[in-house]
Formats: sequence, structure tokens, C-alpha cells
Amino acid sequence: MDGIFALAVNNLLSPIILFFALGLLAAFARSDLSVPESVAKGLSLYLLFAIGFKGGASVAAHGIDATLLLSLLAGAILSFVLPFVAFMMLRVMTGLSVTDAAAVAAHYGSISIVTFVAATSVANSAGLSPEGYMVAVAAVMEAPAILSALWLIARYQGPGGKLEAGLLQEILLNGSIVLLVGSFVIGVVTGADGLAMIAPFIVAPFQGVLCLFLLDMGLVAGRGLREARDVLRPGLFLFGMLMPLTGSMFGLAAGLLLGLSPGGVMLFMTLSASASYIAVPAAMRVALPEANPSIYLTLSLGVTFPFNLTLGIPIYLTIAKVLTGA
Repeated sequence: MDGIFALAVNNLLSPIILFFALGLLAAFARSDLSVPESVAKGLSLYLLFAIGFKGGASVAAHGIDATLLLSLLAGAILSFVLPFVAFMMLRVMTGLSVTDAAAVAAHYGSISIVTFVAATSVANSAGLSPEGYMVAVAAVMEAPAILSALWLIARYQGPGGKLEAGLLQEILLNGSIVLLVGSFVIGVVTGADGLAMIAPFIVAPFQGVLCLFLLDMGLVAGRGLREARDVLRPGLFLFGMLMPLTGSMFGLAAGLLLGLSPGGVMLFMTLSASASYIAVPAAMRVALPEANPSIYLTLSLGVTFPFNLTLGIPIYLTIAKVLTGA
């Protein structure tokens, strides 16, 4: 337990978390600090490009094997299953309607790529070397949860929740997914030589760009919490912290069964614990327009995202190290 608290303190004192906290405080204080939308989008593109390319180069060095393929399959299954767990918890812990519960549940089967990037940074700082193909696992876990949510609506509310024509294609062609997967593939093709060519651009500046991006995320999360504070009833707030811990146990089991490294197990836990606030909200606006966005956005971005950054990631790292003997 002391190890978890020590890691939590170290994580809280890291630049990336402190810049996120700065954004939160600025938003709560109603400061006019802001990151221009075009700059924020550029930072996001950089992070997706860098993490995807480095992951692909790592796979090129490692080689494609059965563990990689099984990890992709496990990620897809987890993304499909976790919304059912979240839905049951929400129905027990909150008074949400079936529609709102299904919409929220979809977010907790999908993933937060920023949480994944932050966890990767923490793992590397701790001396662990996660498998590079975990980037591909992250991409695979984006979409299945949306299908689960639509199935839940159809199951509990009749045929109202339908997969509208083109929705799945829109999800798979989401810019974030295209850049992440495309960079990953290019990294696999070009390997170590390609990485060496652009390392000065995607290695050294990475942490600084991540700090600026998390500053913007703090501003966004803080404003969302400030404007939707009436939405966060006790049951919902508790769910926003319990669901990540529950999901992480599923990721832990998958990582251990697959025989991943300590860093890989930690990232599988993080992916299973995170909640989408980009791809899934966009899909829910199309598939479930009657669902309340202030609920699912406030929970995923305002509660679970800060929880994972400050406490979740240190917990996942400690558990992964203890159970793998690292």
C-alpha cells in the first residue's frame, strides 16, 4: 500500500500531472487562459503520430507473433464486454435511464488515448518497456463498445437503438484512429531506420508537448465540471471512480494470461480502466441523440480521466509490478 501512495505522490509531482492540475485550477478560477483550438488539435495530432510511429517501430524490432494477435483479439473482446459490466453497475448505483446508462457504458468499454499516452510515459519513467503493439490494441478497443451500447438499447428498449448506415464506417475512419493506425503501420514498415530519421522530432519534444496538451485537457475538464456540477450525483461520482478499478482487473487478467511484460500488463489495465471522451461521444450524438451528453462527458472527462491520471495509473503500475515480479 505504501508503494501505491509513493507512486501516486511521484505521479502527482510529475510535470504532466501538474500542468493538468494547472488547467483545472485555471478553469475553476474562471481565468481567461486558453489553448487555441487549432493549437490543441495540432498537439493532439503530434501525440497520436508520435506514439503510433514509435509503437510500429517497436513491433518491427519485435516481430509479429501469436502474442500480438491474441492481444488484439483480447482487446476487442474486452471493449465489447466492459460496457455490459458498466451498464449493470450503473443500473444498481444510479437512477439513470436505460438510454443514458447505455451511452455512459459505451464510453467505459472504449479507451482514452491520452490516458494511454500518459501511462506509457509513466511506465517508461519507471524503467519498464511496454510492448510496442499495445498502440494497435488501443486502436482495436475504440469501436466494439459502441456496438455493445446499441445492443443494450435494443435489448432493454426494443429496436430503438439501431446501427445507422455509415456509423461504423465513420467511427473507423475517425481522424484519430486513421492517424494512430497509419503512423503505426508506417513505423512497422520503416522500422528502426525510419525511427532514427525522425527521432529528434518525436522523441525529445514528446514530454513537453504532452504537458501542453494536458494543460488544455485540464481546462476542458475543469470547465465541464464547473458547468455540469449538478449532474454529478453521489452514485454517478462513485461509479466514475469504481468502474476504472473494475475494468482494470479485466485488463490485468488479460495481460497476465497473455504473458505480457510488466509494462504491457500495466497498459492493458490502463486501457481497460479508461473512458473515451472523443470517439464515443461523437458516435453517441449520432446513434443515441436522446442520451444526455452532460452526463457521459462529465463522467468520462471530468471524473474518470483525472482519477486515472492521479491515482489510477500508479495503482495499475504497482499491481502489475507486484504480480509479474518486476
